[in-house]
Amino acid sequence: MLITTFCIHIEGREIVAFVFSTICIAAAISLTILNLHNFLAKSSPIIADILVVEGWLPDYALQSAATEFKNGAYQKLITIGGAIPRGFYLSEYANFAELSAATLIALGVEPQHLLIIADLSHSPGRTSSSAMTIAQWLATSELQITSLNLFTLGTHARRSWLLFKDILEPKISIGIIAGEPLNYNPKSWWHSSEGIRTVISELLAYLSVRIFNI
Repeated sequence: MLITTFCIHIEGREIVAFVFSTICIAAAISLTILNLHNFLAKSSPIIADILVVEGWLPDYALQSAATEFKNGAYQKLITIGGAIPRGFYLSEYANFAELSAATLIALGVEPQHLLIIADLSHSPGRTSSSAMTIAQWLATSELQITSLNLFTLGTHARRSWLLFKDILEPKISIGIIAGEPLNYNPKSWWHSSEGIRTVISELLAYLSVRIFNI
């Protein structure tokens, strides 16, 4: 009888431990899902000399970048980008840097404040290649630049920030600004296929940079 009671007591403790562990795991997963977008869509702006805008951004994000430039104390706005993968032969713009600059002018940014830096490397690592192109340009520029803010979109921010910091710091201080995406709700990104594709792909890309440096 005592042995039976002891066994039941042990089994009861194991069940409680299992339920507690399951609850903890579920809570951890929920917290990860809730905070993953905010982690990847990092915004940490600094007082900067220039604003660098990734040229592939959609028009609504470029509008936010134009507002940021007008409200900030920047010397220049730099657009950076590579070749346009589709419609190149029909477009008057050869690359995303030129296209985004033209869009920013249409949005009210004065042309004399703009600098266009095209990335002609055709590298598969678009963001790291852009950072290298900016670094090469800064090395020969007459502008005295010690800091910049990088403007990008949503969950691309954490990875872009990491790559630009790795390449440009400590000579150049790097801040990051993440424009808010409009094609899904960042607060419930897991409710839409677009949100899931974007967040998961950017998480994998960020981990690849962090772990494998690729």
